[in-house]
Parts: sequence; structure tokens; C-alpha cells
Amino acid sequence: METAKGRGARSNATGRYEPQQHEAFDDGWTQDDAELAPLRTTLTPEHARTIIARNDSPDVGFDRSINPYKGCEHGCIYCYARPAHAWMGLSPGLDFESRLFFKPEGARLLEQAFLAPLYRCKRIHIGGNTDPYQPVERDLKSTRSILQVMQRFNHPFSIITKSVLIARDADILGPMGQAGLASAFVSITTLDRKLARAMEPRASTPAKRLEAISRLAEAGCPVGVGFAPVIPGLNDHELESVLEAAAKAGATTAMYVTLRLPLEIKDLFREWLTDARPDRAARVMSLIRQTRGGRDYDPDFSQRMKGRGPVADLIAVRFKAALKRYGLDAPRPLLDESRFRVPADARPQLELFG
Repeated sequence: METAKGRGARSNATGRYEPQQHEAFDDGWTQDDAELAPLRTTLTPEHARTIIARNDSPDVGFDRSINPYKGCEHGCIYCYARPAHAWMGLSPGLDFESRLFFKPEGARLLEQAFLAPLYRCKRIHIGGNTDPYQPVERDLKSTRSILQVMQRFNHPFSIITKSVLIARDADILGPMGQAGLASAFVSITTLDRKLARAMEPRASTPAKRLEAISRLAEAGCPVGVGFAPVIPGLNDHELESVLEAAAKAGATTAMYVTLRLPLEIKDLFREWLTDARPDRAARVMSLIRQTRGGRDYDPDFSQRMKGRGPVADLIAVRFKAALKRYGLDAPRPLLDESRFRVPADARPQLELFG
């Protein structure tokens, strides 16, 4: 199977809302030694009306979030955000990781929200859908501009990423973390660089993610590790080693999520697995179904994050034991929502948003 270099998805199937379906096929005329042209990333500004998204899912630990980007160049094959690209008439496959959208007015919209007379402060999670520190952030600085607004207003936030680029913003995360206004999670799915490159082709290497944990911890920001997703038969054997390495780097807490395969992800993941790990593809899919009641995915809120059955139960037991063994069982820090303040230099603008 020919694959686009540096990309996770193996195909670009039409989104589920499109009236016509398109699928690439080999017509027999391709030269044996021909190489696929590099798939370039495109950036499109999205002129949104608001920046804070809200959700009422009972199994999600926050009810408001900010996602500076739609789509994600990291290309993680398992990403649960992929199906959202179908809403824009694009493919959850290669389109998701190459056709990106950003919000150039995100910081202004956030400040506008904070200045609203009826605004009530509550923790905002940054990166609940796509990664706020994907490669394009290095130049666009959309996420950094949002953190700067958070800092000006003393607004509490949590953030998650799998990029060492987060350490660039330690000058914000450190002081705010020390003040009880910020916490971070770094996602590490494996310590095997080859597996990481295959599953998450443009994300930071495992070693760099450990470096990010260390640098955030040194700056004073509470930081945890997310072993997510756990993929039975592929990376689950690394659970203890990932948590141990993260604890040594400075993490004080941890979480995990069992692989979820809703909508288009199940076909994209199976296609990738068959191509990247053909020797174990059948076994991995069998174990995944054993955590989902015999199906590829079960959307039941009561178990969709962790799964159920003997395989899922064993993962949970191992995780709990590892937390205690490596000192990652400390309570997660509660962020201070009482310190929110409208800065003096923003007060003259209040009349504009009244």
C-alpha cells in the first residue's frame, strides 16, 4: 500500500455527509518505482463568532474548552477528533491531518467573552479536541496568544498536548501553575520511537515529550501524563514503563483512555493496522472488541473511556497499581476560580461589549 510520507491515514475516504462517495484505486498504470508527491498542509482562517465551546458529556472532566485549531498535523491514526472533519465536507482521513483551520481572532474573542457582564469564571480546558501545539503553532502562536489572555485575567485553565512545543510557554504555565491557575497533561502512548513514528508521524518523539514534562515541572506547573489511548495488543504492555518514565521526569498524576473507534476511525485504524502491523492486526482488533462488548466501539457514556470486560478490567488494575508504585496517585490540583479579575487596562472596553 502506498502511503503519503509523514502522514498517519492510509486513505482519504469521502466524509459521511457528502452525497457522492469517492475512493482511490489502482488502475494498473502506476509505475512500480513512482513515489507519491508530498502531501502539503494548507491553513485556512476560520472567522468564528465565539471561542469557548461547551459540552455536557457526563464522562468528560470539563464543560468548556478551547480548540485553537481544527484538524491536526500530528496525524495520529487513532485520533477521536477525525470524524469532526466530515462536518466541513472533508475527509477524516488525510484531509484531517493536512487541511487545517485556525482562528486568527481567538485571543480577541476570548477577551470579549471574559468582559461580558454575565461571564462566570470556570476552568477552561485547552486542547480537548485537537492538539493546541501541533507544528503550525510554532509560527502562528494562536495557542500562546490565548494563554496570554488567560494570564492577564487570572483565568484558570488546563491543557493537554503531545508536543514538546508546550515548553516554549513555560514562562506562562510556570507562574500560573504556581499560583494554582494552570495544570498540564502530556500524552505519551509509547516509548518505542518506531511505533510512535508510525502511529503519530508528526508528533514529538517520546523522549521529547518526557523532556516537556521535565521542563514544565521545573517551571512550577503541575503536570501529569496521559497514557492514551491504551491499545490492547499493541502498546498496553508499556503501561508501567511509560508511567515510570513520566514520574521520573516530574509528572505527579496520570490518566488513561482505552482506544475508541467511533464512526470513520474504525475503518481508518483497521486500514493502518493491517498495513503497519500486519502480523498482529487480527489479534489487536480481537482484543479491542473484547473491551467493547464484542463490537469495534460502544458509545455508552458509562464505559466508553475505559471499556469493559476482562481485558479492560486488567488494564484498570495494572494502572491503579502503577499509580501507587510510581507516586502518581496524588490528588489532581484544584484550580483557583476565585482569582479571576478584569485587568485595569481592559475596563475601558467594557462599554463596547455591554
